[in-house]
Amino acid sequence: MSELGKLLQQLTPRDGFTETRLAGVRLFKASRPIPRCPLIYDPGICIVVSGKKIGYLGGKSFPYNADNYLVTSVTMPFECETQASPENPVLGIYIDIDLPLLHELIAQLGQDHEVTVRSDNVLPRAIGPALLEPEMSAAVGRLLKALQSETEAKILGPGLRKEILFRALQGQQSPVLYALASHSGNFARVARALQLIQKDFAENLDVDRLAQQAHMSPSAFHRAFKEVTSDSPLQYLKKIRLSKARDFIVQDGLKAYVAADRVGYESPSQFSREFKRYFGQSPAEMMRELRIA
Repeated sequence: MSELGKLLQQLTPRDGFTETRLAGVRLFKASRPIPRCPLIYDPGICIVVSGKKIGYLGGKSFPYNADNYLVTSVTMPFECETQASPENPVLGIYIDIDLPLLHELIAQLGQDHEVTVRSDNVLPRAIGPALLEPEMSAAVGRLLKALQSETEAKILGPGLRKEILFRALQGQQSPVLYALASHSGNFARVARALQLIQKDFAENLDVDRLAQQAHMSPSAFHRAFKEVTSDSPLQYLKKIRLSKARDFIVQDGLKAYVAADRVGYESPSQFSREFKRYFGQSPAEMMRELRIA
């Protein structure tokens, strides 16, 4: 196991996510394989130092492992497969993207910093892998060491988190980070509509209202939205609603019909059909499987 893997192993005593001494930084571990399934990533940088994950979106796949980290610029539903075993667990760190910090870094870099920012005719995909450069790997190692000490996490942690975001701005996913930080441009407009969906997912949202939020025509908004997320606005909304409902059922113990109503479904039967189509099992089957596990 690599040095980064050994550091993470010490900090992650059990499978799942582990909060750290530094806000916005979580560690994760999986010691068994997890078949391809839907999930949601919030904006962040995901660095896997052991094992392998494969993301699936829009008919394409992308690995993130010891060689590639993942940048997610907006809240994204996609599918993920985890390749892990007790001997070779998936170990990683997830660092939330702090938008004010991103703006600060870009301002410090200034206009002289060269980055290939695509035009609004070709928008960057909201999620994608980037090569793990030695400088990024070294910064992650320093952060993991700092997290072992409450004092070091408090004093050194924020600066190391800033360095990791800076390294991401130097990497292959820099265009999407610059697009996210922009106050204009179609990517930023789509991002504003995504924020509305996250806030009001249970409301009766339609393309016209979302396009109005983005200050775009409905046709231009629909096209730009699909370029960024690989989904139509209504497909994206459905995935967000179903994922929120799963959280209500699994984490909060709500009945399926209550969760359905809470996320904006008027028909419990339609909710059950779409839930099973998306997750591959009904709410009752999911809860039964969790109780057995």
